[in-house]
Amino acid sequence: MTDKEISQKRERELKEEILPWLKAKADIDIIVAQNKSRFEKSKLLISDYFTSNGKEFNFEDWKWQLKNRFTTIEELDFFFRFSDQKKEELKQVTYKYRFSITPYYLALINPENDADPLKKMSLVSSDELIEGGNPDPMQEAQTNPCGIITRRYPDRLILNITNTCAMHCRQCQRRRKFGDKDKIASPDDVKISIDYINQNPEIRDVLITGGDPLTLSDNYIDNLLGKIRRISHVDIIRIGTRVPVTMPQRITPELISILERYSPLYINTQFNHPVEITEESTSACSLLANSGIILGNQMVFLKGINDNKYIVKYLNQKLLQIRVRPYYIHHPQRIMGTSHFYVPIEEGLSIMKYLKGNGITSGFAIPAYILNAPKGLGKMRLPDAIVEITEDNLLTETWEGKRIKYNLPDVFYNNPIIINE
Repeated sequence: MTDKEISQKRERELKEEILPWLKAKADIDIIVAQNKSRFEKSKLLISDYFTSNGKEFNFEDWKWQLKNRFTTIEELDFFFRFSDQKKEELKQVTYKYRFSITPYYLALINPENDADPLKKMSLVSSDELIEGGNPDPMQEAQTNPCGIITRRYPDRLILNITNTCAMHCRQCQRRRKFGDKDKIASPDDVKISIDYINQNPEIRDVLITGGDPLTLSDNYIDNLLGKIRRISHVDIIRIGTRVPVTMPQRITPELISILERYSPLYINTQFNHPVEITEESTSACSLLANSGIILGNQMVFLKGINDNKYIVKYLNQKLLQIRVRPYYIHHPQRIMGTSHFYVPIEEGLSIMKYLKGNGITSGFAIPAYILNAPKGLGKMRLPDAIVEITEDNLLTETWEGKRIKYNLPDVFYNNPIIINE
């Protein structure tokens, strides 16, 4: 065969290889387009709800969005039209776990589809009352040297500044901190924590999270970032936020002008499904990226939402288009009230194998697959951290060389055992 003939043969092979993906992509494109059309109609319905009740409607204002979060099943009845039985069923869940949904995110949901991924991530479900799981599987309370700090690594730590979120996502790893009202860390706890960073020069990386720190006021954020940036040995500051996804109106020019002053600044967000990438969330990410902030995404594998290789590939490719680097995919943790989101490790590994297949997608679109070790022992990258996997057991190793044994197929319900503490 000539070089030309060999090239043409290879071209045909590549085209054949990508056909299943192109078909899947076309199907997802339809879902995304339908959601965009429905969003405008839902926005009108929500507008009517507020104006008919004599309330202000200011959809583009983030303070209005935060103030007017939907927090009761009764409030949502105009949108979902619950049966009396369903309404009572959901109310039982709210007695244990509170919820909140911004008007923006509500407008993205398909109220007629119980399998709608955004509905699953935002609206309480009776599945949250299923037994199993742990309120604090990473034992953050035991990695808290003082104040609002979580410290799992030698050179970095977390500041848990608030329990406030634009939306209380049902998959949240800190649902134990939902409480019954929004709270901000006390000034004393903040001072103690900043002093701790000052007194420990090995700390070079500070992650501000919560809750969601971008629900705080501009002045508060400016003041907090200023205190951290004045610590000479802190190289980078990171912010963990889902605001670009659940309340993108928060990313204002005023906020950007503050964030720009504290470079290098990194923001990690959490897009879990392609329909969360909207004109509004794209605009929010563009404002952040244009200001020099480096954006990453930390998806969580969630049953019935993104436990599909084509959904994950589509999401990651779209994220790159809006200048958000796919950074992590987290395996769901053993958190009380979230067992219905569980995805078996084998499924996660299979999806990652597909993404890593030669030529399947750009290397930039392949995040690290993360399993959080118990007892605050840090993140483990899969499959790199796997020492052995059998039909019944998974043996992993942490960055410190500690080996952890999980029972398969369901690591959610079975307590992992550290075998070389």
